[in-house]
Amino acid sequence: MPQPLLEVTKLRIALATPYGMVEAVRGIDFSLAAGGTLGLIGESGCGKSLTALALMGLLPEGASVSGSMRLGGQELVGLGESALCALRGNRIAMVFQEPMAALNPLHRVGDQVAEPLRIHQGLARSQARKEAKILLERVGIADAARRMDGYPHEFSGGQRQRICIAMALACGPDLLVADEPTTALDTEVQAQILALLDDLVAERGMALLLISHDLAVVARHTANMLVMYGGTVVEAGPTQEVFARMAHPYTRGLLAARPVLGVCRTWSVESKNRRFHQNQPQRGQFLPDLQPHSPAMGQKDGVLEDRRSQKWTAAADLQPTISKSDRLLGSHASTRAALHPPLPTIAGSVPPLHALPPGCPFAGRCAFTLDACHAAPPPAVDVGHGHRVRCIRPEAMAGHAP
Repeated sequence: MPQPLLEVTKLRIALATPYGMVEAVRGIDFSLAAGGTLGLIGESGCGKSLTALALMGLLPEGASVSGSMRLGGQELVGLGESALCALRGNRIAMVFQEPMAALNPLHRVGDQVAEPLRIHQGLARSQARKEAKILLERVGIADAARRMDGYPHEFSGGQRQRICIAMALACGPDLLVADEPTTALDTEVQAQILALLDDLVAERGMALLLISHDLAVVARHTANMLVMYGGTVVEAGPTQEVFARMAHPYTRGLLAARPVLGVCRTWSVESKNRRFHQNQPQRGQFLPDLQPHSPAMGQKDGVLEDRRSQKWTAAADLQPTISKSDRLLGSHASTRAALHPPLPTIAGSVPPLHALPPGCPFAGRCAFTLDACHAAPPPAVDVGHGHRVRCIRPEAMAGHAP
């Protein structure tokens, strides 16, 4: 079996805080093959970006790292700054989520794209600029020969992100880390940037670590995924398998809280006791805008569940049910509230790093919490097909359709 390009084992990252050294990433493991795609998803503060910064050797001052990170067999933990500088922008590159902060406002964009070529490949300035023009054209900057002499403020947000991608690709890295690369962009430009990354990964054979908080982005653009919460990977596996059988309550909560345009919900309205029922995708099927990365899954219609009857129903067939008594009473405000119920939310809030529970980090917010959940971190359980979950009650999840 070939060795993975990137292999992370028992990675722990502690940060200096007013409360002392606090672990922000708590013993995560993952690997990524050459040419592979891996999605990393979770709420803000779960450790996604810190993991990426650790790979780049860009953690904040005072942070400590333990465990192992190996890129092509080379250990990154403990590597000196000069050796890290030789890797950054060369074998491993990063696209940051805010391009205006990543670009130098005082330098022309052509010179910024050419800089890695001059540093790592020793090209002369004229040759590096020629290569920079080719890169800018490849990422979709029109009239690149003229615009490469412009400054970052003269470009739109989407164009600036394309320039950052050109910089990252300049030396042909083995691994590209994209940390929420579409956060500040509108929906159409997001789709263009993600499609560009897909094309470049396929074209250049590089590996992609895509960090996002958007389930749809991970579903469409990665073959494997990790779900992080409280500095821990709570669920991991092939993207297709994870979405087909969400085995951790946190993953299910993330999907349930996601608005889906054009998909109605089932609900019941009673004059004295109103109850709303949020529907979920059937195992092995996906909502129309949440299609799996694997082309073998194909395109499937949204299928929703009525939890009262455990019956699966085509989304197009769902209609609102309003009781006769409600219509007669004319309670328009309550009827509108019933027709547009709020999205479900995950109870509670993410605990601060210094107050993470000693057991499962999701204990207390989870509806399936037992006393044992607070005792010790749950081990990773294999639920089949390379799909792993950290939960002591996977059988409870198996009894609830995702």
